Amino acid sequence: MPTYAQTVTANWSFPTSVRFGIGRIAELAVVVKELGAKRPLVITDSGLKSLPPVLSALDALRAGGFEPALFHDVKPNPTGTNVAEGVKALKAGRHDLVIAIGGGSALDAAKAVALMATQSRPMWDFEDIGDNWTRVDTSALLPVIAIPTTAGTGSELGRASVITNEDEARKVIVYHPRMMPDVVVMDPMLTTGLPAHITAATGMDALSHALEAYSARSYHPLAEGIALNALQMIKQWLPRATANGNDLEARAQMLIASGMGCVALQKGLGAIHALAHPLGALHDSHHGLLNAVLMPYVVRFNAPAIEDKLAVLARFLDLSKHDSGAVIDWICELRQTLKLPATLTDMGLKNIDRDRVAAMGAVDPSASGNPIPLDPKNLRTILDAAIDG
Repeated sequence: MPTYAQTVTANWSFPTSVRFGIGRIAELAVVVKELGAKRPLVITDSGLKSLPPVLSALDALRAGGFEPALFHDVKPNPTGTNVAEGVKALKAGRHDLVIAIGGGSALDAAKAVALMATQSRPMWDFEDIGDNWTRVDTSALLPVIAIPTTAGTGSELGRASVITNEDEARKVIVYHPRMMPDVVVMDPMLTTGLPAHITAATGMDALSHALEAYSARSYHPLAEGIALNALQMIKQWLPRATANGNDLEARAQMLIASGMGCVALQKGLGAIHALAHPLGALHDSHHGLLNAVLMPYVVRFNAPAIEDKLAVLARFLDLSKHDSGAVIDWICELRQTLKLPATLTDMGLKNIDRDRVAAMGAVDPSASGNPIPLDPKNLRTILDAAIDG
């Protein structure tokens, strides 16, 4: 019998326009035409350029009468150079629309390329600090179609890109409300076959987004409700998606939960991302895996300030006990089930400059949302625990 995800097709505004359902990649040319574009540029990463998700998108575009170009020079932790080269390719081909295909790296890079194609200021002037976003020239922004192939960052529904500034060896959150893609094609079929370790790491990234948004100090009941539901979905479906890469029901539910986690991020982030960003920039490590390792240590640190919220979460997730300890135990057990490392040392990270990472984390924009105010000293405490276990 077909599963729910195999039979449901839906159009949502969440808050951007989403076309959800198996096989909806076939509608890509129609979406391009609806946006009034004629020369689309597909942006992805080098590992995905010859795989079915990208090939399916290119086939759909050609069937619709387009001659798409492909840019794929995007690193797993996208850099300013990647974005600059993408802008060059876009301008050289006189492209009028960007189609982002891939995981968070490709989506973030593509969104930044579309933004920077019409700007005169450096990208770093738009870092998510204060009102920097008001510096963006919005008079001629290019439309973006986002097609996620992993259930992790949810960047397809986000208003920011995380880009590494190579000169400063740090990750920068580039933000503007209109960086959110115009249309998302959310086709679960494009996420099947992903290796188990990538499914697990990206799924834990989605979990970290929902968990930090739920825990953040700001008041946003709408985002908090979305985060809670995403956490419940991830608890149910991530182990299944990891165990079987072709489980379409699990893939579909994780794809939705990932997007929901990103929508909830408008409530805030915290110490997980404040530490993961400098670690990723300095060690070129997988962002989702860093979040998975850091998560229980951060929750333990924050527990005194959010014990009541964690008790609610434990009840909502139907854990055996209803307190912060139960939530921490669940995260650790899930991480073990997914065969993910428990410490940064187990990840293979060596020679971590603990003081430098802690200092960078304290000024990362993510730090401001943490339930307990962060400074280099307490971030160093969390980092030491995550390194040493």
